[in-house]
Amino acid sequence: MQKYSYNKDELLELASKRKYVQLREKLTHLNEVDTADFISTLPEAQQMLVFSLAGKEVAADVFAALPSENQESLIDSLNDQQLSAIVEDIAVDDMVDIVGEMPANIVKRILQRATPSTRELINRFLRYPESSAGSIMTAEFIDLKKEMTVRESIARIKRLANDMETIYTVYVTDLQRHLEGLVSFKDLILADDNTHVSEIMDKDVISIKTTDDKEHVAKMFNKYDFLTLPVVDAEGRLVGIVTVDDAVDVMEDEATEDIEKMAALQPSEKPYLKTSVLELAGHRIVWLLVLMISGMLTGGILGHYEQAFVAIPILVTFIPMLTDTGGNSGSQASTLIIRGMTVGELQPRDWLRILWKEIRVSFIVGIILGGVNFLRIYFLYRGSTLSVALTVSLAMCCTVMLAKTLGCILPILAKQLKIDPAMMAAPLITTIVDAVSLIIYFNIARVILNLS
Repeated sequence: MQKYSYNKDELLELASKRKYVQLREKLTHLNEVDTADFISTLPEAQQMLVFSLAGKEVAADVFAALPSENQESLIDSLNDQQLSAIVEDIAVDDMVDIVGEMPANIVKRILQRATPSTRELINRFLRYPESSAGSIMTAEFIDLKKEMTVRESIARIKRLANDMETIYTVYVTDLQRHLEGLVSFKDLILADDNTHVSEIMDKDVISIKTTDDKEHVAKMFNKYDFLTLPVVDAEGRLVGIVTVDDAVDVMEDEATEDIEKMAALQPSEKPYLKTSVLELAGHRIVWLLVLMISGMLTGGILGHYEQAFVAIPILVTFIPMLTDTGGNSGSQASTLIIRGMTVGELQPRDWLRILWKEIRVSFIVGIILGGVNFLRIYFLYRGSTLSVALTVSLAMCCTVMLAKTLGCILPILAKQLKIDPAMMAAPLITTIVDAVSLIIYFNIARVILNLS
């Protein structure tokens, strides 16, 4: 058995030296996703040639795995017969994704080369909202009627399997296509040939609707470890299935979007290297402007307490430490809460339990950080007094408690207000904590150090 390996540098060298016979041999042992990755790195002039070398048998899978800009370039180079073959071989849900990202002239050509039935399916899928389960489902599944015998069912699966996305789980419907149950291919193989499907099917089927949010669908896969989920319309008729690979894509997209929002970025669908400088700047500037303007609040607070600096200049030394620690503490709490709500571990109704837990955690953390600072300031800072060390330590403890409280409450509040909790992540919480921690700090200093 030949060991599978993907050496992109070796393939690029063969392509650059035009050793296409050896390159074709290498491509026959390559996974379609790796082949697509290799083609996407080639100069545009070579992409069509190498795509042809991959072979007709895997052309559709390779094409589906290519980035949209490479797909568009290849479509321009394909003749009508080649394009028609690819359109018919690609899974409908993948073709819908491709069509959704292409310019109108490319879409028109794709639809022209599709058969009437494929064209009708693509158009039907395109009518579903982009965020819905209907937009990610596939219509390439096998369904059985409950009156069929095991022998008839296996014969049907064998006849249709080549054009289906999966055959491991088969769904059972009545004559009006209402979902009635499911049966695994394993159960069919093990059952007697004359047994009716209704006798061995599982009637407790978990299904989703075409209008369900695709993020909810991804959570269903994560919760139940399904390989497929049936999709039904408003009348309960089976119209498609969602496979685990599509659910993984949704999870990745949602995680990427949350990460970008948590970093104060507008989400982008393009890869970093494929995004222009102007687009990157546009995605970043909005939140930076918001945070800059809100950061002016901190400057106003510092100006308000200017006399405290004059009286005891050493107080200024500890401001960065307080604000940074507060921001980090809030980010820790918000990250855990956002993650918990994303994967379904936490719900807004749990807010009291979450708040009580974070108060206890922040108290322990605040006492430790405050104690360490007290000893550090008292023994290492010349000219500092017991009162200064106590002021900074108390401010640190209060700041940490405040930050962690805000970090857990704000994402929950956002969820209740139908706002993405990721919007309440690190940048916004840090800005709020910075302002409030300064007020706490100088008010504690005013009391302990008798400042006016």
